[in-house]
Amino acid sequence: MRIQKKCLHCEQELTGRTDKKYCDQYCKSAQQYKQSKESPLRFYNKVDNQLKLNRKLLKVHNRAGKAVIRSTTLLDLGFNPNFFTHYWKNNKGEIYLFVYEYGFLSKKENGKEKYVLVTWQDYMEN
Repeated sequence: MRIQKKCLHCEQELTGRTDKKYCDQYCKSAQQYKQSKESPLRFYNKVDNQLKLNRKLLKVHNRAGKAVIRSTTLLDLGFNPNFFTHYWKNNKGEIYLFVYEYGFLSKKENGKEKYVLVTWQDYMEN
């Protein structure tokens, strides 16, 4: 006595083992890919991906160790200032937000929103 089932991907009738779920390796792979695309991305993956993008953009635009750039330049490339790993407050009370070793400070100069980009320095640990 054989239990007849259908393939979970293409819904063709299965032959062979009674516990078989897919008709071949292609259907198994295609179904798993479909499920991974439909399942929502986990929260920590979204955070990690945004932090990686932020770090990459800060690194690319701050090759000299300190730079000033219009905020729209970074924002248009996908930079999100709400994602950072830590912060540092200088003697003037300005708060630099850091994504790992690359930091930024939001400033308004001549009516334009800008970011002052810096890299982490040893003196900032105190």
